[in-house]
Amino acid sequence: MNLLADHATTSAVLATGAAGFLLSLSLIAAIGAQNLFVLRQGLLHQHVGRCVAFCATVDATLAALGVFGMAELVAGSPRFAQAMAIGGALFLLAYGILALRRAARGGTAVQVGVARTLAWPVVLAQLAALTLLNPHVYLDTVVLIGSVGAGQSGNLKWVYIAGASLASVCWFVSLGYGARWLKPLFARPTAWRVLDLVTGITMLALSAGLLLTLPGVA
Repeated sequence: MNLLADHATTSAVLATGAAGFLLSLSLIAAIGAQNLFVLRQGLLHQHVGRCVAFCATVDATLAALGVFGMAELVAGSPRFAQAMAIGGALFLLAYGILALRRAARGGTAVQVGVARTLAWPVVLAQLAALTLLNPHVYLDTVVLIGSVGAGQSGNLKWVYIAGASLASVCWFVSLGYGARWLKPLFARPTAWRVLDLVTGITMLALSAGLLLTLPGVA
């Protein structure tokens, strides 16, 4: 009986952890503002570890908050969602315009591999804005991941959070440090221009999408 109970417990732990891992990975593995920023830092070899640690920590924190009750609070707070949408849209608009300007100019220090190194607090401030001003981050981590995890019993909630957090760590480590394998491609200025063009278009599309979510906008 004890062996059966232990087997059932192990199976529940593995299944719960896997559920958190797969759901989290499916939500974060997409082209977005945060991922493009981390990819760019990886290509530039600038503050990659700090960027990876920041993203993974934020995801784990928001997932835990969602599992332990904030999911209902965020889902029921339209004013919070509206404020985040406006702030996020304005920031993404500005960032998108800057990316498109880089793409239009081409041949800058970044393209020829002599990129200007920003201080890490500046880089993390930009990453924090891209991350925390995006309402979709809260939808993915707090609401979606959190609501599923809230249905787990007892300590399995922590197992679920651990699985979701592990997915975030694996993704951002792969994105940030795996970018170096693309270095031969990005030795060409054209590749940087394409990346900046994709980034700019993505940021503007996300900005428009956020504005369209506001009440009365259709």
